[in-house]
Amino acid sequence: MSLQNPFDPHATLHAGCSCGQHASQAEHAIAEEEALNRRVIETTVMRALFPKDAERRRFLSAVGASTAWGAISSLIPFGALEAMAQDKGALEKKDLKIGFIPITCASPLIMAEPLGFYSKEGLNVSMMKTAGWALIRDKVLNKEYDASHMLAPMPLAITMGVGSNAAPTNVMTIQNINGQAIVLAPKHKNNRDPKNWKGFKFAIPFEFSMHNFLLRYYLAEHGINPDTDVQLRVVPPPEMVANLRAGNIDGFLGPDPVNQRAVYDEVGFIHILSREIWDGHPCCSFAIPTEFIKQNPNSFAALYRAILKSAAMARDPKNRPIMAEVLSPANYLNQPKAVLEQVLTGKFADGLGNVRNVPERVDYDPFPWYSMAYWILSQMKRWGYVKGEVKYKDIAEKVYLLTDARKYMTEVGMTPPKENMKKFKVMGKEFDPAKADAYANSFAIRRS
Repeated sequence: MSLQNPFDPHATLHAGCSCGQHASQAEHAIAEEEALNRRVIETTVMRALFPKDAERRRFLSAVGASTAWGAISSLIPFGALEAMAQDKGALEKKDLKIGFIPITCASPLIMAEPLGFYSKEGLNVSMMKTAGWALIRDKVLNKEYDASHMLAPMPLAITMGVGSNAAPTNVMTIQNINGQAIVLAPKHKNNRDPKNWKGFKFAIPFEFSMHNFLLRYYLAEHGINPDTDVQLRVVPPPEMVANLRAGNIDGFLGPDPVNQRAVYDEVGFIHILSREIWDGHPCCSFAIPTEFIKQNPNSFAALYRAILKSAAMARDPKNRPIMAEVLSPANYLNQPKAVLEQVLTGKFADGLGNVRNVPERVDYDPFPWYSMAYWILSQMKRWGYVKGEVKYKDIAEKVYLLTDARKYMTEVGMTPPKENMKKFKVMGKEFDPAKADAYANSFAIRRS
C-alpha cells in the first residue's frame, strides 16, 4: 500500500503512516507532537529538580540518561496529568501561599512544586517556610496563608476553638503516617527503661501534636505521669537538636529528619520509632480553612489533585532516593542528603552502633480516616484539653473531608478505602472508635 502525502486532502481515506505505527499520517503527526511536548516537560522538570548545571550533569553521569528519564517518568504521571487538564472549572484564585515546617512530613507539599504538579493545575504556589507551629496556626487564622502543613491534631483543635479562636478548618489529606521517634541524649544509653525517667525534660513540637499525645501515652503506660513526673517543653523542630546538644533537654519525641539529624551529629540516639507505639499513626496533615473551600471551589479541587499526585509519588519506595536529593537544599529542608536518605528509605543508623532496616519508618498514605480523629479527640479529653462531652462523630465529619478525598483520589488513579473507620492497636491496646469515650476514661493515668 502506497503511503499518502499528509497534506493530500484524501490522505485520511488511506490507512498507514510514514512509520507504520499509526492509522494515518495525521495521527503520526499528533503522536510526534505529544512526544515532543513530553520531552519538553521532562527537561523542564529535570531543571526544576536540579537547578544547577553541575548538579544536573553529576546526576545524569551517575545514573545514566535513560535511568534518569525513567525515574522522572515514574515521578510524573503524564497520562493522568493530561486527562486531568480536561473538564476543569476556572480557578477563582491562582496565586496561593502554603505554609510548611522544614521536616520530611511536608514532602508531598514540597515535591509538588519542583515536579510541576501545582503549575500543571494552573496554580502559582509560593511555599512559605515557617519556623514553628504556633506561627503556622496564626498565619492561617490571619489569612496570610491559604492552606498549610499542620500537625494532625491542629485542624481539630482550631475548629473547636481549643488553644485559639474557633475557625472551621478541614483536613484534605494526611501528609504522612509514622515518621517520628523518641530520641535521648547519649548519657542515657544505659537508662532505657522509661520507669527510670522521672525528672527528665522532654521536648515536643507543639501541644496539639501527635508527638505530645504519643509521648504522653508511652510514658503513662510505663507508670510515668507526663504532667507531674517529667517536664514537657514546646520546642520548634529546627531547634530540637541544638537543645539536646546544649543539655537543655534529656530527649524529645520529634519529627523526622530531626531524629536522624541528632544521630548524624552524634548528640543523640533513637530509643524507639513512633511506629513501635502505634504503627500507621497519623503525623501531619494538609489543612485548609473551610471558608477558602466555599469561596474557591475550583482552586480547592486543583490544589487537592496536585497534593494527591505528589502523595502517590512519595509513597513509591523507588522514588525516595531522588526525593532526598531534591529536598536537601536550604530552601526546602536544609539537611544533608545522607540524613534524608536514611529517613526516607528506612535504612538508618540508630546511634547505638546498629544499622536498622525499617522501610515503614515513614509513609505517605493520604487517606484521612475518621478513626484517626476519634483517637486524637480521645487523648485531648484524657489530658484535659477538652472538658465535658466530646461529639466525636460530629467533629470528625466536620473536619475530615472523606467524600472529597475519595473523589479526588479516584481522579488521580488511587484506590481509596471504602470504610470510614478502622480499629487499631496502640501499644497493644485496641482502639475501637465506636467506644472512644470509654477508651478515654479507661486509663489509670490521666488528667482529672
